[in-house]
Amino acid sequence: MDWGEFAQQMASLARDLLARDSVDATLARITAAATELVDGCDAAGILVLRGREVETLAPTHQLVIDSDRLQGRAGQGPCFDAASSSQGDRVFRIADLTGEHQRWPAYAPKARQLGIGSVMGFLLFTDDEDLGALNLYSRKPGAFTEASELAGWLLASHATVAFSSARTHAQMEQAVATRHLIGEAMGILMGSRHLTEEQAFDMLRRYSQRSNTKLREVARLICEHGALP
Repeated sequence: MDWGEFAQQMASLARDLLARDSVDATLARITAAATELVDGCDAAGILVLRGREVETLAPTHQLVIDSDRLQGRAGQGPCFDAASSSQGDRVFRIADLTGEHQRWPAYAPKARQLGIGSVMGFLLFTDDEDLGALNLYSRKPGAFTEASELAGWLLASHATVAFSSARTHAQMEQAVATRHLIGEAMGILMGSRHLTEEQAFDMLRRYSQRSNTKLREVARLICEHGALP
């Protein structure tokens, strides 16, 4: 690996990631970059656990989806372990899945049937929360070297920053949209019921609590129907 060229590619990728306008676009660029920049990587994806449910984000190949589903059903596997524990190793490299039958007996044999020879993964995290795991797959045993691991780790470091930034941006956009929606709903109530701004918001809040419905959803219904449902 030419590390000078790799450094230039990483710098270009970092700028590219921060320019993406959505979380999905950011993740898709990250996984595509893994197959381009990490020696031995045939496919990549991000596995996220929501409770005990496995979700696959930005897979570059069906192999990634099939592997994640297999780990979700089995409740075990290298990527599953990486995404589910903030206490374990933040980087793993499995040189040959044929030797991992005892560690993951419900996953390893079937993973080999899928055509997976070796796998490598990196926990994506910020200071206050785990985000999931960036997982790299090769069809060949022993495909990932120490150089591959270092390249993957550098990519994952950039991915963490970009992923967190994209999520924050998306959350801010959603917050602004929610505020506008609630304001519109309050305007409807103020006009139809001759309420003050404070009274309109209080009506929204009390209805939300009584009906156990999120305030945003109550506002959306008012905007759609012109009144409280």
